Amino acid sequence: MEQPASSPLTLFPPPYRDFLPLDPRESYPRDPSVLLGTALVWRLGRRQGERVVERVTDRPAGLPLMVILPRADELARVEKRVLKVAESARPQSVLPHHDGLTPDEMAALLRREPPDLAAEFVDYLQWRGLMLDQDTRRLIRRTVELSSELTTLSALARGLYLSRRALGRRFKKRGLPVPSHWLQFCRLLRAILRLQNSRASLFDVACSLGYPDGFTLSNQMDRLVGVRPSDARIKFGWEWFVESWLQREWETGGLRIVLARGSAGTDSTAAESTSDPAAPSTGDPATEPSGERKASA
Repeated sequence: MEQPASSPLTLFPPPYRDFLPLDPRESYPRDPSVLLGTALVWRLGRRQGERVVERVTDRPAGLPLMVILPRADELARVEKRVLKVAESARPQSVLPHHDGLTPDEMAALLRREPPDLAAEFVDYLQWRGLMLDQDTRRLIRRTVELSSELTTLSALARGLYLSRRALGRRFKKRGLPVPSHWLQFCRLLRAILRLQNSRASLFDVACSLGYPDGFTLSNQMDRLVGVRPSDARIKFGWEWFVESWLQREWETGGLRIVLARGSAGTDSTAAESTSDPAAPSTGDPATEPSGERKASA
């Protein structure tokens, strides 16, 4: 089913067979969980009402944006403010004009792995509302990069040239999840991208990422994110997976920053958190005297 040309905004939900017109006058569902795995498709044109622009800029976190450009002769007629919105709204992909884009083609774009996962992940967190200082952004980005080969917190700390205690204090002071959870999540993030983009079995994907078997990977994903690998096979993209994790961390006290754009915490402008004696304990293994602990445990 082709996207209706008369509808500038459509939703593209699982199982990715149809484009559903979105009325710009209507707000998004109050429960963002109903949009998990869904993408927002925006077909640019000369006439883009204010409501259309609002729906793009106020879209909830976890809803990736796919922009389709108009014909070359019409692109110059699109308002500059609309083009600026399209640029600043962090689109997942920007596609040239095409009247016959199929759901299969769009689904393939939605599930593709970013060429620089670490940069995309940090960029998403900032767009999401985490006001991270430069040093914290560097630590998170490096954690994503190292997650392709490291499985333990001790190994991560060495890779970041910090002690486990120092690393734990940095994240705790900023109200962020503990370092071991960042490493675990990044490994799981790589797992869902492989599950979406290959026909490999869960066992093979798990072993390729350092897990002993698929059962261990599945249990850790459920415990940390509240998602099973079977969900990752049918819900494309990765932003929704990040949202599921942030929500779980908020509910369990691991995330203590008020975020914009979504359900984790209160919808408000994010502010960097400081250590709060009354805040719930993070249980950071980096502050424990015990020896090395497997991040996959």
